[in-house]
Amino acid sequence: MKCSICPRKCGAERDAQSGEGFCKMPLSPKVARAALHFWEEPPISGKNGSGTVFFSGCGLDCAFCQNYEISHGGFGKTVSCERLAEIFCELEKKGAHNINLVTPTHFVPAIKKALDIHRPSVPVVYNSGGYDTTELIRSLEDYVDIYLMDLKYLSPERAARYSGAENYPEYAAASIKECVRQRPECITENGIMKKGVIIRHLLLPMGTAEAIRVFDWARENAPGAYFSIMSQYTPCGRAGSLPEINRRVTKREYEKVLDHICSSGAENVFIQERSSADKEYVPPFDLEGV
Repeated sequence: MKCSICPRKCGAERDAQSGEGFCKMPLSPKVARAALHFWEEPPISGKNGSGTVFFSGCGLDCAFCQNYEISHGGFGKTVSCERLAEIFCELEKKGAHNINLVTPTHFVPAIKKALDIHRPSVPVVYNSGGYDTTELIRSLEDYVDIYLMDLKYLSPERAARYSGAENYPEYAAASIKECVRQRPECITENGIMKKGVIIRHLLLPMGTAEAIRVFDWARENAPGAYFSIMSQYTPCGRAGSLPEINRRVTKREYEKVLDHICSSGAENVFIQERSSADKEYVPPFDLEGV
């Protein structure tokens, strides 16, 4: 198969066990961890945890990626669609509030097959870096209940410098609008999210203007979505080669963005504390549950 799943449309040859091109992933899903996770937004993690499935590989090249070992290093185990369906079932039995598909874009065809085999009784969460095509998101309408989407940048220059994808803003904005078309409002029961969209933005050093711009865009274009401002940035991956982001976010940067958000009067906003900027919150990629 010549792949055109993600916006790179690199035409890579991919088969069940191997792949070329940007993500270097096979067509069969490659998984690094499948376990209950407690560090998502409150209506996602809840009390029991979110049933997260961390997929290997990525269509982005974020210099600061906290999951660098699996996104760039390719660590993980290739499984069949049947095994992936079993993993969903096992997470449900552990009490997961949802099945949380982390970095799923390049495995969507296999994920849909797995969901056809076993449709979870809990919501399915599509947890993406935002680098998706609208066609791909549209194909998920009957499969996904909650879209947990990054909007990393609206600046092509920043997208190119930090994630190697100058066209990221146009694709991310368009794909999020499609998510909102499908799930125009957030529905929760007993504090647990059942349907809707959460737009995430990771505040980067020297990124206050961009964060404010992203928040304003989300408020205008996705009024029924939750917005999550994340302050967990800590230099990882190749961040050391980019001096301006080789540090944590300062208190002044953090408070400037929060002041703007709070003064807007917006509701349904999640604000992450600065203390979350610690590598101890990065899960161990040890093939648990795979």
